[in-house]
Order: sequence, then structure tokens, then C-alpha cells
Amino acid sequence: MSEMKTALVTGANKGIGYETAAGLAARGYRVAVGARDADRREAAVERLRADGAEAFGVPLDVTDDRVVAEAAALVERQAGRLDVLVNNAGISGPRDPGLGQEPTALDLDVVRAVVDTNVLGVIRVTNALLPLLRRSPAPRIVNVSSSVGSVTRQADPSAQVGPVMAAYAPSKSYLNAVTVQYARHFADTGILINAVCPGLVATDFTGFLGPRTPQQGAAIAIRLATLPDGGPSGGFFEEDGTVPW
Repeated sequence: MSEMKTALVTGANKGIGYETAAGLAARGYRVAVGARDADRREAAVERLRADGAEAFGVPLDVTDDRVVAEAAALVERQAGRLDVLVNNAGISGPRDPGLGQEPTALDLDVVRAVVDTNVLGVIRVTNALLPLLRRSPAPRIVNVSSSVGSVTRQADPSAQVGPVMAAYAPSKSYLNAVTVQYARHFADTGILINAVCPGLVATDFTGFLGPRTPQQGAAIAIRLATLPDGGPSGGFFEEDGTVPW
């Protein structure tokens, strides 16, 4: 295997995930495009290759144990190790016309589905890829969260936090808490793990309502994915600095 560093980005066929993969490729990484949809995944790989990247597709449904295990085996065959894991895949669950999720009318199956992807999926993928990350001299893990997961901001009546999202927002709070537990476990190992907020980005996830481009949203993930040794771990970051818990 070559000594080129390898990065796996989940949900990398479009939006912030694709731009994160593209940004890492521009920095010399081989990129593994993790995505469920085969056609979109391969289209993203071909687009990256057309721009000069070394890229390969990884069939990946973060909610499926078998598929995740097969994804880890594929990365091992293709690269031998993993240097960066960006857990970008996520869902909001159904929303009302105002893009909200009222807690008093919330279907518990929606909560389960959102948590399965946004939290359990991150744990599932991270643990499956951990043996390959441990082979890297400088492993980095980035969990793509959201500032709506900040309980401090959500509880502040003066904060601009958007609609009530009773499934999605708490799933990101849970993800942030899990990130801290991983950081504690990885203390003194050289593995750095952080949560990031890309901001309100104009993608299909937001109905293209955000003021930020996918490239702008990907920048913070790329920054944390390429931290030098001794960088922060167990933090929650956005473009302007740290996000309060």
C-alpha cells in the first residue's frame, strides 16, 4: 500500500459530505466516498477523479451492521489503514411545513430512526473503522454535528436557533456527548476526535435555505480532520470558534 493518507467521509455523494471529500483530496488525501445510493456514489467518485483526486466508492448504510463491516473490509483492501474518518451522514426525520418537529406530536419511530442514523450510526462506523484508524500515525475523527445540538443555545430565549426540532436537535446533543466520551477514552492515544457545526448551509437537507455554500460548510470539518498532533480533542467547533454545550 502507498503511504498516501486515506480519508473516509460518510454521506459523501453530495452537499457538505462531497465538499469535505473534495477538500481533503485537494490536500493530498485518497478519499473513500461512503454513500448508500450506488449511482450517486459512483458519480461523486468520477467527479472527484476528474478533478485529479484518488478516490474510490464505499457502499455504506450506517444503520446496517453487515454493510458497515463490509465497508471496513473494503477500506482495508483498498488502503490498508485509515487516517481520517468524517462521520457526516445524518437525517433530520420528517418535518412540518415550518421545518419543525413539535415534541407533543412526535412519532417515536421518527426519534428512533433519527437516533439510529445520527448517533448509533456514528458509533457503529467509528468502532468498525477503529482498527484501521489505529494503524495511522495521526488518526483524526470528525463528527458532523449542528449548533442546534447546543443545549445552552436552545435554552437561551434570545438565541437565534430556528424552529423546534424535537427529534433532530436532541440527536445532535447526544452525538456531542458521545464525542466527549470517545475523547476521554482516546486520551493519550494520539487519536483526536471532535464535533463540528457547518452552519446553515444551502443543501437539500435545509431545502436550500441556508446562506452558506457547501464548500463553506465543509471548511470546519476539513480543518479538524487535518489537525496537527497536540490539537484539541473532545471539542465542539464552528467557523468562529467553539460552540457552547
